[in-house]
Amino acid sequence: MATLILVRHGRSTANTAGILAGWTPGVALDERGAAQAAALPGRLARVPLAAAVSSPLQRCRETLQPLLDARPDLPLHTDDRIGECHYGDWSGRKLAELADEPLMETVQQHPSAAVFPGGESMRAMQQRAVEAVREWNARMEAEHGEDAVYLMCSHGDIIKALVADALGMHLDLFQRIHVDPCSVTAVRYTRLRPFLLRLGDTGDFGALIPRGSGDSTAESATAEVGGGAGAP
Repeated sequence: MATLILVRHGRSTANTAGILAGWTPGVALDERGAAQAAALPGRLARVPLAAAVSSPLQRCRETLQPLLDARPDLPLHTDDRIGECHYGDWSGRKLAELADEPLMETVQQHPSAAVFPGGESMRAMQQRAVEAVREWNARMEAEHGEDAVYLMCSHGDIIKALVADALGMHLDLFQRIHVDPCSVTAVRYTRLRPFLLRLGDTGDFGALIPRGSGDSTAESATAEVGGGAGAP
């Protein structure tokens, strides 16, 4: 079956502002995010992509644009099912404020039970994304053969949920997974099981450098809802 390249969008203005964007319109890549996107064609230069599938949100479309410019024959599709989680009333709010919400403990410790007010459940988010991947896998194999490789540009929580599914992990464990902006995660699907080939690969090891005890984020065991801004 197909090999799926999952790309998280480049760093966005919401990431740097510490805002949970969700489906808020007008969230674009910041300067660093644009540079990350510009480097993507070179990083994937040797990968024979059959197609690209994008979340409809602006930050994903902007991330893919340099790749599409470099490969004008690459077919582009849009799929709402790999769009960001519908965070409902949490959308557009500061993550620092949301940390005090009682729901945040559920999001962190028991995400399969988390339902965002005015939005969707994390369980539904994973289900729609997994269904999308299964359908695109079948389509890519039918159109391009069993060795087809294709790309999806999506969001942090979506990619983490897809990785959890590929690893056979319960959704309640998915907060143990982290993917930086514009990182590449690769899953090869076979008839019997998926194989995780890459996870959150940016080619930059800056995120592994200890930030010092004075940085509260370095000591926190709290996962960054939405994916965070990546290495400084």
